[in-house]
Amino acid sequence: MKLPIIKHLNTFIQENDEDYIVETLETLEALTEVPSLKDEELDVIGELISNLYGALEVHKMIASGTPEKEALNAFMKRVLGSIDS
Repeated sequence: MKLPIIKHLNTFIQENDEDYIVETLETLEALTEVPSLKDEELDVIGELISNLYGALEVHKMIASGTPEKEALNAFMKRVLGSIDS
């Protein structure tokens, strides 16, 4: 996951609607089922999916009153904590 991408996507959600992100996720998840995709292509799609889900999580925190910078930092700490486990 890349914090600048999640931050950019969060701005997109604020300016538009989170439904665009949800529909994009559905499309990318459907693409992962294409049997002819190479591992590298699946890795790229997986990274995009991770960033999109991350942006949705950060958006939910901001919507519940957490300042953007704090929400981004809390999310990344949670992600890094799950990797270390």
